[in-house]
Amino acid sequence: MAYLMHRIIDNYIDLMENKSGIKLVFFFFLNPRVKNWPLMSSPLPTFIICVSFVYIVKVIGPKLMENRKPFELKNVLIIYNFIQVIFSTWLFYECIQSGWFTFYSFRCQPVDYSTSPIAMRMASGCWWYFISKFTEFLDTIFFVLRKKNDHISTLHVTHHAVMPMSVWFGVKFTPGGHSTFFGLLNTFVHIIMYSYYMFSAMGPQYQKYLWWKKYLTALQMIQFVLVMIHAFQLLFIECNYPQAFVWWIGLHAIMFYFLFADFYKQAYLKKERAKKIANEKKKSEDEKDVKTNGVVHSSRKNVEENGGGGGSKKTGNKVFFNGFANICQMDHALLYEDDDGDSNNERRTKEEHLKRN
Repeated sequence: MAYLMHRIIDNYIDLMENKSGIKLVFFFFLNPRVKNWPLMSSPLPTFIICVSFVYIVKVIGPKLMENRKPFELKNVLIIYNFIQVIFSTWLFYECIQSGWFTFYSFRCQPVDYSTSPIAMRMASGCWWYFISKFTEFLDTIFFVLRKKNDHISTLHVTHHAVMPMSVWFGVKFTPGGHSTFFGLLNTFVHIIMYSYYMFSAMGPQYQKYLWWKKYLTALQMIQFVLVMIHAFQLLFIECNYPQAFVWWIGLHAIMFYFLFADFYKQAYLKKERAKKIANEKKKSEDEKDVKTNGVVHSSRKNVEENGGGGGSKKTGNKVFFNGFANICQMDHALLYEDDDGDSNNERRTKEEHLKRN
């Protein structure tokens, strides 16, 4: 316990007095580089926005939409996701040009608190990354407007609500250096993620090319593992970087890793197991039907109706191939579910039902 308290005190002192000698208390109140930038004078406005966001998407929004029809936002979603792809690509480019893959070290990179053009470019990129966390609120708001309340999971809301506050402290205290590695990876992942969302919004004709959907969650998890390794390595080497932010970034990565891992387990592993069981059950039932129709009834009903033993064989084969076709259709429907939760096969069945009526 004494050791733990000692570490907490050391990290607090390290936060307040960076090893470079710069007083971060001064930067909190008077940071001349970011003090006049929107939302950077105090964490309170960001906190209020985040709390309001959670209340809107979990309480107010669903209540307002309760007796309303869901909005059709296909074109809006395509445009929004396209803009997010462009925005994320630009942020990724700024991270590269401001240090990463040029002169930044992946092992230890102190923060440049000067007002040099390259340092200010990185600080500006950090601020725009902070702003991007607010634009991502629209992801959830669109779910509310489309009445996709099952999509508004604990993981989804926690991720979107926590990120602006986390990034605020990064922009205020460490707008550059080691911790911006997280932004580098995150913007790259978002390029891929929003590209997927854009193509998915375009309709079923594109969804058959999106078989790689489940790998997006795996990519997110890999991202957090890399961030953990990159951050916590500074606990074992000397680096002119505040250790408080090593813990800040590292613990966030751990939290989100386990949240995404649980989502992956619930959304994909259990679903695949359920699909396998359903397919085996269907196959077993079809084989049973084949045996029943092809053997038992052939001695009586099928022989009488078809005029001999050949008819029973034909009936058995027909049932077998029909059963096999049903299995294939079921696999196809499960694989190509669209965003509305209806498979292509289900939509076809609905259309045929409407025609008959």
